[in-house]
Amino acid sequence: MLLTDGSSAPAELAEVQAALKDGTLIWLDVLQPGPDDVAALTDTFGLHPLAAEDLTEFGQRPKAEDFGNLVYMVSYGLAGKVSDEPGFDVSSLGVTEVHCFYAEKFLVTVRHAGCHSLEQMRKRVEAQVAQLASEHELPAGERPVRLILLHHLMHSLSDSFFPALSTFDDRMDDLQEQIFARPTNDQLAELFSMQRWLVQVRKLISPQRDMIASLVSGMVNLPGMTAASDPYLRDLYDHLIRISDEIDSYRDMLSNAMSAYLSTVSNNLNVVMKQLAIIATIFLPLSFLTGFFGQNFSWLVARLGSLASFLVLGLGFEAVAVAGLYWMFRRRGWIGGS
Repeated sequence: MLLTDGSSAPAELAEVQAALKDGTLIWLDVLQPGPDDVAALTDTFGLHPLAAEDLTEFGQRPKAEDFGNLVYMVSYGLAGKVSDEPGFDVSSLGVTEVHCFYAEKFLVTVRHAGCHSLEQMRKRVEAQVAQLASEHELPAGERPVRLILLHHLMHSLSDSFFPALSTFDDRMDDLQEQIFARPTNDQLAELFSMQRWLVQVRKLISPQRDMIASLVSGMVNLPGMTAASDPYLRDLYDHLIRISDEIDSYRDMLSNAMSAYLSTVSNNLNVVMKQLAIIATIFLPLSFLTGFFGQNFSWLVARLGSLASFLVLGLGFEAVAVAGLYWMFRRRGWIGGS
């Protein structure tokens, strides 16, 4: 629980109620609430029954619902931290679902799992609560501290995708280089894993972008919204547009990488089949010659027994056949060509 003086306090029911009554409650972050916690939140903050019902149902689509005195929002961010280690598997990063209840006098977030970006944002905000409004140079009566905090929270959740997408881009470039050098089944498996992760993120970012668009357009009104608050929402919308555009670009790049893998494998297979066909063609006349002279006819056995016959007919014809085939393959560009 974060208070207006920048201090944090345990989320005990009595202290929450006292801070809410005094108007000093800024942010209450609830992790893994139980049935009793849900009931206490519903009673303390006067949540609408539908909002209280959604509070216990995770796995929802990003959305924003207006309940008059508060707005209920569902947003997503990356659960873990992106590593700088080479070959880091971005697809191993999961997502965290965050439920937000925003009103003029409080901001409540509920989640079932940890979120690295949210926890880092909380550490920064605890030391800067007093400056949240003053740093934006708003008049004293128009400083939407909780709205600024909501902007910081949503900003942290959405921006948590940028480092992952950057690492995703680098990894895709590495895979493409490896594919052209030597395609393997492991590379194809990783491409499919990356594709599943990208589809999952796209399914979250697109409705999250639409949710912020509904706030920007005024379809859903945040309590206490003023003209001075609009830039915060537009900034969030701009970031989500950028993420959405990057995801679409990476989808195309991923499709190109898969096409490159399949084309490379197909070309390699064609080269192998070509080499095998050449070898089989070379051995075809050799098999004919050795089969012909290997016949045990008395005329052949009686007349072709000298060393000269062996060198000319036995080895000479075979050497001429191989040389002739090699010349023909070179002339037609089947071997030795680009």
